[in-house]
Amino acid sequence: MVIYTVKQGDTLSGIAREYNTTVSRIAQDNRLDPRLPLVSGQSLVILYPETVYTVTEGDTVITVAERFGTTAVKLWQYNPVLQGKNALFPGQTLVISYGESRYGEKEIGGYAYTYIEDDLLRKTLPYLTYLSVFPYGMTQTGEIISPPGDERLINTAKEYNVRPLLSLTSLTPDGVFSSELVNAVLSDIPLRDRVIENTVNAVIDKGLGGVDMDFEFIDPTLRASYAEFVKILKDSLGDSYTVITDLAPKTYRNQPGLLYEAHDYSALGNASDRVFLMTYEWGYMYGPPLAISPVENVRAVVEYALSELSADKILMGLPSYGYDWTLPFVRGESRAMTLSPDEALSLARREGATIEFDTESMAPYFYYTRDGARHVVWFQDAMVSAYKPL
Repeated sequence: MVIYTVKQGDTLSGIAREYNTTVSRIAQDNRLDPRLPLVSGQSLVILYPETVYTVTEGDTVITVAERFGTTAVKLWQYNPVLQGKNALFPGQTLVISYGESRYGEKEIGGYAYTYIEDDLLRKTLPYLTYLSVFPYGMTQTGEIISPPGDERLINTAKEYNVRPLLSLTSLTPDGVFSSELVNAVLSDIPLRDRVIENTVNAVIDKGLGGVDMDFEFIDPTLRASYAEFVKILKDSLGDSYTVITDLAPKTYRNQPGLLYEAHDYSALGNASDRVFLMTYEWGYMYGPPLAISPVENVRAVVEYALSELSADKILMGLPSYGYDWTLPFVRGESRAMTLSPDEALSLARREGATIEFDTESMAPYFYYTRDGARHVVWFQDAMVSAYKPL
């Protein structure tokens, strides 16, 4: 695999010749429209298949997988153009294999609101181990609030052998993490037990594969109570179900702050099957412009986590989005706009911007001007994976 950075004047055909591949291969692997111009500074993934197959009449993803002793999931992973679907057309070229993976086994999780479009859900699921259906809430009396339409995500995940998880949060209906609610649940034993019982029942009744815990802004005095909550929940579910606990990005044990103090990495890690490090949002919607996951910050969190937990317990958060800030930034007034990596690339193309790469934070960014206002965009692209900082 090669990560190539587009230079001014580059074309797909020229890059394809240089790397002994084809325009269609580069376009497919990077989800590009080959009719559109490239953006200076854009990152392209150039892959070299080991085995390819040309589709004939009557082929489906399932029959091709059986023919080559592989799986439909692998074919979807290696051929993003299929978007997780079974339909093929004669003459289509499929990648069957890329050879042995250099990185070993991995687990990948993702979060999805229930209003996610079906096409996006299906083209993403082949890459996931877990799908956290977001968000499930709690009431002051211990009932579990399910997001409308969760059955569609649960059933679709199972089609791809992905384990759907109930993402249990302390969010209010307004989408705000409630300290009052989570503190009440953790300090009132009968209420805690009702929440756990109702969570277990929801997991079983809905056919979910476990729970993803996301309790934030907990009173520090309830630190041990939170770990006990997770342990009881895990024991109640048993070994057939997965419990993942989301952890605030701490860099040392006694780090002050309401977000951090009740998140005991060691105790919560021991109570859970996995922990998920929230290694993102240093650059955030209401904050000053900067990379969302600066590598030095991420490294510090991971190194601390490894001092408390074994590596096989840890899942690390990777943001798949960016922010567009209008300059100058004014604290208390400025609000960045969220955009996907594809939207960031389209914006850079439309505005004639050049994408730069900051080697300190290891993240791409670009500037542009619209209606007299200067903007800066920080986002994520393939170049981030070309570095091995951790």
